[in-house]
Amino acid sequence: MFYRPGMTRRNLLASGAAFAAASKAANTGDKPALLGGKPVRTESFPEWPVIGDDDERELMEALRSRRWNRRGGRHVDQFERAWAARVGSRHALATNGGTSALFSALNALEVGPGDEVIVPPYTFIATINVVLLQHALPVFVDTDRETFQIDAKKIEAAITRRTRCIMPVHLGGASADMDAILAVARKHGIPVVEDACQSHLAEWKGKKVGTLGDIGCFSFQASKNLNCGEGGVLTTDDEELYGRSVRFHNNGGALGGAPIGQGGRTHGCNLRMTEFQGALLSTQMERVEKQMQRREENAAYLSRMLDEIPGVTPARMYDGCTRNAYHLYMFRYDAQAFEGLPRKKFIEATSAEGIPLSGGYRPLNKDPFLENTLGSRAFRTIFSEKDAAQWRERNSCPENDRLCEEALWIGQSRLLGPRSDMDQIAEAVRRVQKNAADIARS
Repeated sequence: MFYRPGMTRRNLLASGAAFAAASKAANTGDKPALLGGKPVRTESFPEWPVIGDDDERELMEALRSRRWNRRGGRHVDQFERAWAARVGSRHALATNGGTSALFSALNALEVGPGDEVIVPPYTFIATINVVLLQHALPVFVDTDRETFQIDAKKIEAAITRRTRCIMPVHLGGASADMDAILAVARKHGIPVVEDACQSHLAEWKGKKVGTLGDIGCFSFQASKNLNCGEGGVLTTDDEELYGRSVRFHNNGGALGGAPIGQGGRTHGCNLRMTEFQGALLSTQMERVEKQMQRREENAAYLSRMLDEIPGVTPARMYDGCTRNAYHLYMFRYDAQAFEGLPRKKFIEATSAEGIPLSGGYRPLNKDPFLENTLGSRAFRTIFSEKDAAQWRERNSCPENDRLCEEALWIGQSRLLGPRSDMDQIAEAVRRVQKNAADIARS
């Protein structure tokens, strides 16, 4: 606005107001996309999975070999040896899924009808399904909201004479408190199965997760940091547990002409990995370390920026977690710092800025499928109504309930781009916070 000779004070004020209004209309930099502004980000995040010429070469070699089943092939055997060496385990057994690895692990430990398995309520449903497949009861131990992990301090109180196994989940790429978990497990003589399906190459005090308990299990499902579409692997240093797992996943028999072992053939099913999966994993594993380093760098940078924004709190890691795989970048949302904007609306507004977020898991301990299972004929045969009532009384997880209302996730592939991508994530959060009141009214 410029002063012109002859302009009155009223004209000057009117012109100033008009100029301010025009400037505000022209400047859409702070206007949220949900209310018509330009999104912070318009380009796509890095695609997943990353595909190279080596993937095609190995897949075609497996195809042309005509040995698509692992028996007689080389790719699955090769991957098992490489994975065992990478994580520092004596044995690795490839399966057709992470769920199958967990299923094999519980069978190796002879978890069965009437048993209890201690699990977290904040996890993927497969952790619970494998317990129910054994006709055992999942006993939920509440979550440590700050870390999103099982609260190891509450595990001992959940142990009963029926407790057969403790199954912590290393959620999102970080580690559960393995010192505390292993201490209580040893005190009571209870084996530990680590569900490391989301935490490839994560570490607890410099040792790879999945190698600290009796058995570790990993997933190679399509979203995972190491991916072959569907697949999994079980790791253990225990010769007997390895032999049982091999037999169970191979319809009760040995593999490759090896002797079945003491006790002969057992019950089992077919959970074997194919040569195509093994071929992909062998090549994908060559780039997993570089990708992991990029995720770590971007996650650390993003955390520094989000720490400066009131109302968003990145998940805390335990001191013993010396490496986080960042399958998920997890943080908590406080609506009060955003003018009361509901989390669902925050997700909608941030997604409109080109930054897709997930609200994470629901309270799994309250899922109706559990009551449906308890009411099934098999479970009514094994567990009395008194057993079921006592289980319900123990099933309260108030901290997890709160977490499920606060949690937000960013998927691992969104951490694979340049640092500027992290700047845009933080910018989107700031913009939504600045305009939270207007968004809430929209």
